[in-house]
Amino acid sequence: MVEGARLESVCASNGTVSSNLILSTKFIQLAVELQFLIGNKRILGSMKTKLVIFGITGDLSTRKLLPALEQIISTGNFDELSIIGVSRRTLDIEQLLDSSLGSRGLASRMTGFSMDVSNAEDYLRLKDFIELGDDEQVLIYLSVPPVATPHIVEFLGQAGLNMPQVKLLLEKPFGVDLDSAHQMIDHVAKYYAESQIYRIDHYLAKEMTQNIVAFRGGNALFDHVWNRSAIEKIQVVALEKIGIENRAQFYEQTGALRDVLQGHLMQLLALTLMEIPRDFDWNDLAGLRLRALEQVQLADPALAIRGQYDGYADEAGNPGSLTETFAAVELNSTSPTWQGVPLILATGKSLDKKTTEVRVYFRKHHEAQTNRLIFKIQPFEGVEIELYTKKPGYDRQFEIQRLAFEYPEGVKLPDAYEQVLVDAINTKKNLFATSHEVLRAWEILQPVQQAWGMDPSSLEPYTKGIDLYRIIG
Repeated sequence: MVEGARLESVCASNGTVSSNLILSTKFIQLAVELQFLIGNKRILGSMKTKLVIFGITGDLSTRKLLPALEQIISTGNFDELSIIGVSRRTLDIEQLLDSSLGSRGLASRMTGFSMDVSNAEDYLRLKDFIELGDDEQVLIYLSVPPVATPHIVEFLGQAGLNMPQVKLLLEKPFGVDLDSAHQMIDHVAKYYAESQIYRIDHYLAKEMTQNIVAFRGGNALFDHVWNRSAIEKIQVVALEKIGIENRAQFYEQTGALRDVLQGHLMQLLALTLMEIPRDFDWNDLAGLRLRALEQVQLADPALAIRGQYDGYADEAGNPGSLTETFAAVELNSTSPTWQGVPLILATGKSLDKKTTEVRVYFRKHHEAQTNRLIFKIQPFEGVEIELYTKKPGYDRQFEIQRLAFEYPEGVKLPDAYEQVLVDAINTKKNLFATSHEVLRAWEILQPVQQAWGMDPSSLEPYTKGIDLYRIIG
C-alpha cells in the first residue's frame, strides 16, 4: 500500500486525476494493510496462496489460465499454491482438466465450489470454504463477463472477502468510456484498496513488451537517439487477418477502439515514450508510464479514422451497425523529448496480415536511407532493424537486409498469463495497469469517442484483406 499511496500522491499533485479515488479508500484499510505487510516480512511468493477463479469453465480460464498454472507449478517454485474453481454447477475437475490440458496434473491442487454469483449468502459460504489463515493470501481472479464484475465485487466486499491478504485480479475492459471507468474504479474502491487491485493488461506481461524497456535503457546506441531530434514518427499497430469470428455480441458492444486501442496500444505507446532514468527500478514502471500518458495531448477527432470491413454488419446480424472494426488515431506529446513527433495508433480486423508491432521511424538525411526499427510483439517476438547493404556480386548495388534479434530456437518464453499470475502471487504490480493510467487513457480518447457518437457518417467501409497504409495513408 505504501507504494500505491506514493503514486497516488504524485498523481494528485499533478492535478490530472480526480481526487475522489484517493478519498474513497478507507483509512482503516491502510492501517490494517500496513500491519499485515510489516508482520509478513518473508517473501510473499513463499506464502500459502489460494487462487479463486470465478468462471473456471470459461474460455479464458480453459485456454489461458489453466495452461499457465500447469506451467508455473511445473517449475517447482509454487508448492504452496492451491486453486479453487468457482462455477454455477458442480465442477467435474478431471473432466475440465482433460478437456483443457489433456492431463490431470492439477487435480491434486484443485477443488470446486458451486454457487450462484447473484446470491449474497453464497459469498459467505465461499468465505467459510476458503478458510483463510493468518499466514495465507487469497487471489480472486474474475474471469467473467464485464457486466458481472461490479456485482461480484460488491458481494465479495460485503461478505468480508476483502481482508488485507486478499488480492483482486480484474480483466479488461475497465469501463467503456471515461465516465464509466470513473464509476467502476470508484465502485471497486469502496471495497478494496488500490494496492489490492491488479488490473490485467496481458500485453504488459508479454516478454517482448518488457524488452522494449530493456532495449531502450540497456543499449547506448539507441538511448542517445530516443528523442524528437532523431525520430520522425512512431506507429503502434495491432492488426488481425480474421474478422470477428464468433464474437459478434461482444464486438457489437465494444468495437476496435475500446477492445484494443484504449488499453493495449496506449500501454505500448507509454512504454515507448516514457523516460528511463539511469537508476531505473522496475517498481517505478507504472509511475513512468503514467507520466508519459499525462504528456500526451487529448486526441483530435480530425486526426482519427474509423472503419468497418465489408460484410461485418451481416456477420454481426445488425444491418445498421455503426461498430468500428478499424480505429486509428494520431496523437502528440507535450514532452520536450517528443514534441512534434506524430504518434500513430492503429488496430483493425480483416486486414492483410496478423501482427502487433511498435514501429519507430528515424529521420532520414536523404531518401536513399533506411530508417525503421520494429519491436515485434506477436505472433513473432523480436527486434528488427532495416539496413542497406551491398548486394553480393560484381555490380555495386544496394539492397535492404534485416538485422534481427530473436530468441534462440528451443527457448520457451513465458506466456503473458504465467507472468500475470506469478507477479500477482509475489505482489509485483509494475506490469498491471493503475487506476490513474486507465483514466488517463480514456481521457485522451474521449474527444474521439464523443465525435464518433455524434457523427455516424465518420464510419468508412474498407475491403477485407486491405493493407494498413491504404487506410491511414
